[in-house]
Amino acid sequence: PLALGAADGQIDGHPAAQLVAAGVTLLQRCAPLVRALAGRRAAVLLPTGPHYLVALAAAEGRGAVLLNPLAAPPEIDHQCRDADVGAVFTIGSLAVKLPPGLPVVLLDDAPRSARFVGAGEARAIDLGSHVGLTLEGEIGVPGSPEEAAIVYTSAMAGIPLGAILTHGNLLANARSTEEAARTTADDHMLALLPFSHLFGLTVSGLMPLLSGARVTTMGRFNPVRALELLEQGAITQLVGVPAVFIALLQVVARRGRRVPLPAIRVAMCGGAPLDPAVQDQWADATGSELRQGYGLTEAAPVCLFNDLGHANIPGTLGRAMPGVEVSVRSVDTGAPRPAGVSGEICVRGANVSPGYVSGNIDGLARRDGWLRTGDIGIASTDGTVSFVGLVKPMFTRSGFNVYPRELERAIGELPGVRTVQVAAIPEPTRENDIIVDVTGDVTPDVVRRWCERRLSSYKQPAEIRVNTV
Repeated sequence: PLALGAADGQIDGHPAAQLVAAGVTLLQRCAPLVRALAGRRAAVLLPTGPHYLVALAAAEGRGAVLLNPLAAPPEIDHQCRDADVGAVFTIGSLAVKLPPGLPVVLLDDAPRSARFVGAGEARAIDLGSHVGLTLEGEIGVPGSPEEAAIVYTSAMAGIPLGAILTHGNLLANARSTEEAARTTADDHMLALLPFSHLFGLTVSGLMPLLSGARVTTMGRFNPVRALELLEQGAITQLVGVPAVFIALLQVVARRGRRVPLPAIRVAMCGGAPLDPAVQDQWADATGSELRQGYGLTEAAPVCLFNDLGHANIPGTLGRAMPGVEVSVRSVDTGAPRPAGVSGEICVRGANVSPGYVSGNIDGLARRDGWLRTGDIGIASTDGTVSFVGLVKPMFTRSGFNVYPRELERAIGELPGVRTVQVAAIPEPTRENDIIVDVTGDVTPDVVRRWCERRLSSYKQPAEIRVNTV
C-alpha cells in the first residue's frame, strides 16, 4: 500500500495516498481492531471502489483474505475459518453474509470515517486526521515476502484452497503488466472486474496506481453504463473477461452502429479463452484492438500477454510477461516440449505464490521449480503460446473458475441425494453453463434452493436433472 500511495495515482477522484493514509489512521485510532487482528489474518468483503485500498492499507502487516461479494455465506464462513480471520473490512449491505460474532469494520463512508462493531462494542472512527498524515513510500521497492492477500481457488479436490500472495508477488506482477501495457501516469483505467479477483485487483487496480494513473471503478458491471463511460473519451485502458466484452458488443449491436473509441490505447482480456471472432468484432465495432492474456491466481495472476511491443495475434495468449518464465512441458516427465508440440503450461518467477493456507497436497503441483498450471498449450518458435485445453478438472463461467468436484461435494450434502455429477454446457456469452445430474429422493427445485444457499452466484446450475431410480 505504501508503494501504491507513493505514485500519486487516484481511484474515483480520491488520491491513492489519501486512501492509504486513511487505512493507517484506522489502525492507529481503533485499538479493538488491532486486538482482534493480533496474530490473525484480516479479510476484505467489498465491492470494487476506493474503500478497497483503505482496507488493504489497514490490513498492512497481515494477509488479507479477498472475499468475493458473489460468494454464499457458507463459502465465506469456510474461508474465514480456514484462514483464521480476526476481523473483516466490509460495508453494511454485505456484512449480513459474514459469520455471526466476527468483528467487522464498516467502510461505507471511507475515507472519511469507519465504524467498528465487535468484541461487545461499537464505535465510530473519524479518519479525518489522515489529511495531515505524511506517508513515506517508494514506488520501486521489490516488496516483502510477507503475506499480502489470500485468494481461494483450486478446488480440484472439492474444497477451495487459499492461495497466498506476498507483497513481492503482487508488486512484481503489477510492474510486469505496467511494462507490457506501457502504462504511464497519463493513463486512465476503467476497472470493471471485482478486486476480489486477482485479474481485477492487479491489472485494473495495482498496475495503474503504481504508474500514477487514474482508476475509475464500477462496483457492479453494467455494460450500458460502461459503454457510456468509454464514449466520454477519457478512458485509455480497459480490462475484462470475455463475457464483459461480449456484453459490451451486445450493447453496440442494439444501437445498430459502430461506437468508435479512439482514446482506448489498450483493451486487455483474460480469465477464460477468447474467441478470435470476438476480437474481430471488437475491432470492427470500436476501432481498437482487443489483446488476450493468460494467468492464474497462484501467479498473481498474469503470465502471458499480447504485449504492446509486438503485433497482436488473435487466438493466442501472447508471450511471457517481463520477469516471468513460461515453458510448455510434458505432463508426464516435465521435459520441455519443442515448438508446435502441446504440453502443460508451466511458470516461474517473482510473481508465483509460495503456497496455500492449508491443503498444499491438493493444490497445483510444482516440479523442478516450475508451477504446473494444469493448462495445456502450444508454443510457437517466436515464443507465442496458444491455449489447447485443460488437465485440471475445471471450466470457466464469466471468467470465474468452476470446479465440478466442489459443486458435487456441496450438492451431495443435501439429504436425499445419493449421487451427483456436474458438467459444463458451452454457452457463448459466458463461456459455459452448468448442468447437474442427481439421483435421489429430491426435486429439481429443492436442489436449486440448496445451491442458492450454499454456492456463489456464478456456480448456480442452469439445468438440474433428477433421477429417482
